[in-house]
Amino acid sequence: MREKIVLDLAKLPLHGMGTASVTWWGTLAFMLIEGTGFALAIAIYLYLMSLATAWPINAPPPDLLPGTLVTLVLLASLVPNILVSRWAEQQDLRKVRLGMVIMSIVGIVPLVVRVFEFPALKVSWDSNAYGSVVWTLLGLHTTHIITDLVDTLVLAALMVTRHGRNPRRFGDVQDNAMYWNFVVATWLPIYGCIYWLARL
Repeated sequence: MREKIVLDLAKLPLHGMGTASVTWWGTLAFMLIEGTGFALAIAIYLYLMSLATAWPINAPPPDLLPGTLVTLVLLASLVPNILVSRWAEQQDLRKVRLGMVIMSIVGIVPLVVRVFEFPALKVSWDSNAYGSVVWTLLGLHTTHIITDLVDTLVLAALMVTRHGRNPRRFGDVQDNAMYWNFVVATWLPIYGCIYWLARL
C-alpha cells in the first residue's frame, strides 16, 4: 500500500508581487501583444516610406513642438513612476497614495498636449497613405496612454479606500508602473518615425 503525500499550503501567501503574481505575467503578455502591434504599424510606415517617391506624401513634415513636448513629459514621468513602483514594493501606503495622484496628473498632461499634436501632423487621416499611417501610429499610442490613465485613476481611488490596505493592491500598482514604462518606451520609436524620418 502506497503512502499518500499531503502538502499543507495554508501558509502560502494569497498573492504575490512582481514575477510571483499572475497579473504581472498577464501584463507582460499584454505588452508583448501590443508591442507586436506597434512594431507592425512601424513596419507599415517604413514600407510605405520606401515605396514613396517623396516622404511625407503631399504634406510638409509635422511640427516638432507638440511631439517633442509629449516626449519630454513622458521621459520625465519615469522618475515618479519608478518611485511609485519602489514604494509599492515597500508597501508604503502614504507614499503610494501620493505617487498615484502624481501619476494620474502625469497621465493627463500628454493627452492635453496630444490634442495639439494631431493638427500639428499637417495632414488628415484620409488624405493619403502617409496621413493614414501617422494618424494610426499616434492614435494607437494615445489609446495606450488613455488605457493606463484609467487604470491609474482606478488604482489611485482604491488606494485611498479600505482596499488600499490590501497587500495585493501594491502588486497592482507595480504592474501599472511597469505598463507605464512600456507606454513611454513604445513612444520613442514612434516619435522618431513621425517627426524625424519625415525630415530625412
